[in-house]
Amino acid sequence: MSDERADPTVSMTPVSAVPAVSAMHAVPDAVPVDAPLEAPGAQRVPWAAVAVFAIVSCGLAWLVASPLWVRGLGMTDPLLPVIAAAMMLTPAIATIAALLVERRHRGRRGARGILRDLGMWPLRPVGRTLGMSAAAILALPLLIAAGLLVVGLLGLARFDLIGFSGFAEQLDTLLPPGTPAPPIALLVAMQLVMIPVGAIINAPFAFGEEVGWRGWLLPALRPLGVWPALLVSGAFWGFWHSPLILLGYNFGLTDITGVLLMILACTVLGVLLGWTRLRTGSVWPAVFGHGAFNAAAGLGALVVAADSPVPPAWLAGPAGLITCAVMAAVVALLVAAGQFRRERLDARLG
Repeated sequence: MSDERADPTVSMTPVSAVPAVSAMHAVPDAVPVDAPLEAPGAQRVPWAAVAVFAIVSCGLAWLVASPLWVRGLGMTDPLLPVIAAAMMLTPAIATIAALLVERRHRGRRGARGILRDLGMWPLRPVGRTLGMSAAAILALPLLIAAGLLVVGLLGLARFDLIGFSGFAEQLDTLLPPGTPAPPIALLVAMQLVMIPVGAIINAPFAFGEEVGWRGWLLPALRPLGVWPALLVSGAFWGFWHSPLILLGYNFGLTDITGVLLMILACTVLGVLLGWTRLRTGSVWPAVFGHGAFNAAAGLGALVVAADSPVPPAWLAGPAGLITCAVMAAVVALLVAAGQFRRERLDARLG
């Protein structure tokens, strides 16, 4: 989550860069998440595979990010967007390594079985999967918008929803002198329309992460129980961001504090994305939700007033404490509505 550029982690790509769920029908062939699965030993956490996944994903993340550390330019390094995007693909490679370890214990599986286990295919039930994916594209940006609303109510920043003076001021610095700017309201409207488009454009990179975190790791930890699996997989997701966070990514902090904040943000967001995985059995709602969250990360830059104070990113940014509190409130509402009851999380996981 983000320095307000293309974030290839929980990356929050600014909007300008790229970029009550509907009724859900019962799964015809679903079984309760706590029911025994078919594969021998499926009710035990494959700790060897989990260890390989952890080592490979973190090791590759540091390897990919190492040029940023060697060059010493930090957040000003022009290679940052490319390296951050490449880093998003490392969990997918770690998933392949984990599957190879699992193969020694579970035996060879066909491509269809692996795709099913990772929540990639088949899309069954189609209505629930597509509906949840569409809901995620709409809902995740609203979480950032709700965080901005709280920031405004607390008086930490002022927003201009009519003249968009802060965005206009930024635009003036980018245009050559004397170049007339297009109507600012039109530009803002185009940026907002680009959020769902950005979610789709971001999806290949978000998939590189989600196939690891929610596709493989969450089901692998599922024998620990729903909440332990959600919390542990989300916390590890946050820790995996360390190579960029320690450079000042997302929060402008270059010590353990930034890493702990990222762990908190990814844990809470990971519960929401993980819930979509357990609810549908599919990884795709998490992929598109992740992409939408990234695409909406620059929402504050569109609406802030030109003379507004700028609160610190660790407090008011898209991965800051206020947005984390908003996401935690949404999780609490889902729990109160019974969405984490066993019969609700009935999608079959591989």
